[in-house]
Amino acid sequence: MIGPKERMKTTTLWCTMILGACALACDVSDDSTRSEDQDVVVAEDDAWDLCEMDDDACIDDFAADAGFSHGRCGVHPTTFEVAAMEADFLYRFAAGPLPSEATPRAAIPVWVHVIRDNGGNGDVSDAQINQQINLLNTTYGPAGFSFALAGTTRTNNNSWYAMGASAETQAKNTLRRGGKETLNLYTANPSGGLLGWATFPSSYAGNPKYDGVVVLNGSLPGGNAVPYNLGMTGVHEVGHWMGLYHTFQGGCAKQGDLVDDTPPEKSAAFGCPEGRNTCPAAGVDPIHNYMDYTDDACMTNFTAGQATRMKAQMAAYR
Repeated sequence: MIGPKERMKTTTLWCTMILGACALACDVSDDSTRSEDQDVVVAEDDAWDLCEMDDDACIDDFAADAGFSHGRCGVHPTTFEVAAMEADFLYRFAAGPLPSEATPRAAIPVWVHVIRDNGGNGDVSDAQINQQINLLNTTYGPAGFSFALAGTTRTNNNSWYAMGASAETQAKNTLRRGGKETLNLYTANPSGGLLGWATFPSSYAGNPKYDGVVVLNGSLPGGNAVPYNLGMTGVHEVGHWMGLYHTFQGGCAKQGDLVDDTPPEKSAAFGCPEGRNTCPAAGVDPIHNYMDYTDDACMTNFTAGQATRMKAQMAAYR
């Protein structure tokens, strides 16, 4: 996990990248008398400061706040929302204590909830579920994470199958298992046309029952959602659940996805456009990254910086 030296180095890097949030994290980490309510207020104030200090990073808020649809994934936090989450994360990360690197992390337990319509349509097989778990182990293994299937539920419910807002809440309140360390993955046929979405680690404390990942049933390995049927939607959404943003978060602005080794990317990439380069900064777009929008067959990697961020997020929140 994250040791003291790596924590100091990583904290310095992220503090630099998100400008004024460093001062917040360093100031409050030494104040043991500060209440949790005060932390929230300060975090929100700092997020506004960040947005005001970096006008370029706030430009994408207009599209995000207007509900602009990006097509593949339903996770699109605004710049202010990102700043608020990062302020809270930096406070927790700097304050510690965090697990020692000498203590290996146990496999993440996974509950898979298969939601079908009343006729039983939309089922996924045990074999597909096992293939998805194996894929998570293959893609996250180099980053130091493993997953183990804890159990499977199958439910017939027309409303839950479409996964509208209220139906999602009802389904999760009924089906969710385990604590903050447990990944709950729901398969359904969302009516909005998205392949999936997820909650961030920092969201758990405020709404534990809502925590988890939702994916289109046809996106699991062997499904019918070609070219998104190799299981990479699950990999992508679990990345959000473990604290990663899209590679194109913030576009070409300074803030970006808060990972220094993913080249900036102006917008999501689709298909597999080799050599695509949408920002003036060095490096072509990271179209092979699991956190972009390319076809499943095009996705091949996380970066070392993303692995470090996931370890820190998981240590702080899960």
